[in-house]
Amino acid sequence: MIIVMKQKATLADLSRVIRTLEERGFHPRPSHGATGTVIGVMDAAGDDLTDVALLPGVDQITPVSSKFKLVSRDFQSAPTVVNVGDVEIGGDEFVVMAGPCAVETRDQYLTTARHVAKSGGHILRGGAFKPRTSPYSFQGLGEEGLQIMAEARQETGLPIVTEVVSPSAVPLVARYADIMQIGARNMQNYALLEAVGEQRKPVLLKRGLMSTIEELLLAAEYLMSNGNNQVMLCERGIRTFERSTRNTLDLSAVPVIRESSHLPVIVDPSHAVGHVAYVADMARAAVAAGADGIMVETHPQPSMALSDGPQSLDFPAFVDLMESMRPIAEAVGRRMKVVGDRSD
Repeated sequence: MIIVMKQKATLADLSRVIRTLEERGFHPRPSHGATGTVIGVMDAAGDDLTDVALLPGVDQITPVSSKFKLVSRDFQSAPTVVNVGDVEIGGDEFVVMAGPCAVETRDQYLTTARHVAKSGGHILRGGAFKPRTSPYSFQGLGEEGLQIMAEARQETGLPIVTEVVSPSAVPLVARYADIMQIGARNMQNYALLEAVGEQRKPVLLKRGLMSTIEELLLAAEYLMSNGNNQVMLCERGIRTFERSTRNTLDLSAVPVIRESSHLPVIVDPSHAVGHVAYVADMARAAVAAGADGIMVETHPQPSMALSDGPQSLDFPAFVDLMESMRPIAEAVGRRMKVVGDRSD
């Protein structure tokens, strides 16, 4: 159920409605937008809320028909803006998250972080824990990697996003990360979704390798139903019969999600195509499709990378990409600050 408050409803009116719902054993979730306040009561389906409808300040009560309740535009019509430090994701500015696939060494990561910052990037990405297809591949540095990322944040001022791979690791990663990433293979790891949902920290949820858009939104519902409303969705390519690229980047998911949900949408072209020759084209296409940002991989020496070198941009290519996205962002009504530094 969605309880729509009148535009002139007071804080006392809102508090009274919430208190009444809680006394009846429900878990109300208020959402404040430009057009007013609504209260989501997802555990009240089929219950008689006639007494609540008569309370001062209540305009109307309507059912939510979609499978995903809290992530839908029925619950919140205005786009969600996730604030990470000074960065707003889902607002007017197009956001770039960049860095190597994995934190390999202190020098490798700090060098990359400095270049991302000088080139106009907003957020540093990097993997401290790397679940890989092969058990013999580089698995990441663990907490040492998180410490290196924290050092890079201290030096550059940029927030950091990194993946958490198990419920037991959530407290550790939450201590270091500004954004907790849930990877494609863990999109339907419900224990992990619930653990991250209980954190009051931004989360980037990647679409599963063979998951539908509806399944992605329902996974986000797990996060929000556990109390976390700072959720971002990431399209990173899905498994199809096509083998020319690592995966198939489903850019149509961007407008579909924006129509159905208020959550920000990020596109990861690096993991989608798997070949550096195609990454920039798909990144620019993501801007034009209406994405709120991209997550892209860059490395000082891609040929020497311990993880995903073939899809990583070298530093000059990253600067070229940043410069080329700006006019596209402006054409679709987005701001994008580009510094552009070729000195490294």
